[in-house]
Amino acid sequence: MTDSRPSRRLRQGRASLAISFFVQGAIFALLVTRIPALQDRYGISDGLLPLFLAAVPILAGVGSVATEHLVKRMRPGLVLRVVQPIVSLALLCAGSGTAVWQLAVALAVFGLTVGALDASMNMLGVSLQRAYGRSIMLGFHGAYSLGGIAGASLAWAGAHWDLPLPTLYAPLVAILVPVALIASRWYVDQRVDQGGAEPTEVVRAETSVSMRALLPLCLVMAFAYIGDSTVSNWSAKYLEDVLHSSEQLATVPYNVYMVTTLLGRSFGDLGVRRFGAVAVVRTGALLAGGGFAVVAVAPGAWVGMAGFTLLGLGLCVLVPQTFAAAGRLFPGASDAAVARLNIFNYVGFLIGSPLVGALGGAWNYRAAMLVPMALVLMTIRYARSFSPVPAGYGDGHERPRTVDVG
Repeated sequence: MTDSRPSRRLRQGRASLAISFFVQGAIFALLVTRIPALQDRYGISDGLLPLFLAAVPILAGVGSVATEHLVKRMRPGLVLRVVQPIVSLALLCAGSGTAVWQLAVALAVFGLTVGALDASMNMLGVSLQRAYGRSIMLGFHGAYSLGGIAGASLAWAGAHWDLPLPTLYAPLVAILVPVALIASRWYVDQRVDQGGAEPTEVVRAETSVSMRALLPLCLVMAFAYIGDSTVSNWSAKYLEDVLHSSEQLATVPYNVYMVTTLLGRSFGDLGVRRFGAVAVVRTGALLAGGGFAVVAVAPGAWVGMAGFTLLGLGLCVLVPQTFAAAGRLFPGASDAAVARLNIFNYVGFLIGSPLVGALGGAWNYRAAMLVPMALVLMTIRYARSFSPVPAGYGDGHERPRTVDVG
């Protein structure tokens, strides 16, 4: 009987990539959960804050576009190996400066490199899933959620003990950067055989990516990240300003959100294998919509956190499955498809964060929560795009019948 288990090299590659997802989850959580502290440190007004929050996804989109071209000349793993330490150091610089221009420079570097990091990580994840022959993308994003939990927990401790941001960030960056660099030695960043054998030589595909076929997945990605950015950028301020919680308690919703995303992603791959990606995506969209509704009507902090719990369970499946679907749709050009799809990650952040802030300031934050709710529920319309793509599609000339761009 043939041994169908993945090779040792692939297992090592999977573990090392999971570590990189974990590190990035921790770094990102340490940034977004301490936005109020950054705002206080630099004296940034509520009116100016959305501009800083918007600049990061814009530059990240530029970084993702650049990565599509970089990986034509170098392996995605090399891109990831270089940019991940820079992202971590940019976080430390953001928390250590004293002038607004220093924060602006640090966030600019963070944005550019985090775009390259997200794109290259998911390129590696898509190619590894193809090699494994089964759903494993949710596991990588589960590692990201676990890192987010660790980062948010440390941010809570920093708020509890009133630690200065440099005191909080410096020891963590000193640990995470070497961990990521050591793990990068085992990346499997070459094209792999369909059967999951040892990596073969890198073959850069000549196939093109049809944006018409990719469009439904782009929309789902944008909707998911509008929801995610609402949680990451506004949950702390929502609890503190609308639900009148303490500063310490205001750091908890993001942690709760990351815990539930971890739970959902831990079992999500099994759900995809048993029920299919379409059913999992539809269920996730319904749960996320319900979560936003609960947050919008919450009478107090604890009910609000129940809403963030539902949000985590629902949103957690959408992004990994969108990357996986793009890999299936364009198996001969998955790197390019992932890089272009990843841009809509930042489109979602760019729209979501300023939109909720503007509606919250002009109207009220409760009503603002209904907008991402409606957009996330629109994902149900495009769920058929997550069906398995028949062999022969993804060459840039044919369009799967399961794709609905209407």
